[in-house]
Amino acid sequence: MHKIKDVMSRDVQVISPDATIAEAARRMREGDFGMMPVGENDRLVGAISDRDIVVRGLAEGRDGTAKVRDVMSDGIRWAYDDETVERAALIMAQYQIRRLPVINHDKRLVGILALGDVAVKERKVKPAAEALCGISEPVPA
Repeated sequence: MHKIKDVMSRDVQVISPDATIAEAARRMREGDFGMMPVGENDRLVGAISDRDIVVRGLAEGRDGTAKVRDVMSDGIRWAYDDETVERAALIMAQYQIRRLPVINHDKRLVGILALGDVAVKERKVKPAAEALCGISEPVPA
């Protein structure tokens, strides 16, 4: 069974909560990803997704100058780098997320695990399939 650190991407970008949502959107476009961890004072304080920008930003009448902190999701989900990919897939399915920040035991952000990493690099199809099914299910009201 693979460990998360064996399949995660170490090229992870963090954005400040004081950055604008326009900057977040630009960086997501340039990096071709839909979520960024939000960091302040060397701590993860949340995450911002392309969906957050649209639903909590633009749909509520904010423009590109709105701050990341105004639209980001609090309570970021993460996993330790030495946990199994299967464990990460379960977290991704449970919380319906496609990109999972990865930290070491010193609580430092060391990477990010995308659903595609699970699907492509994990030999077993089951963890990726379970995560995708969990992510695709509607959230109970």
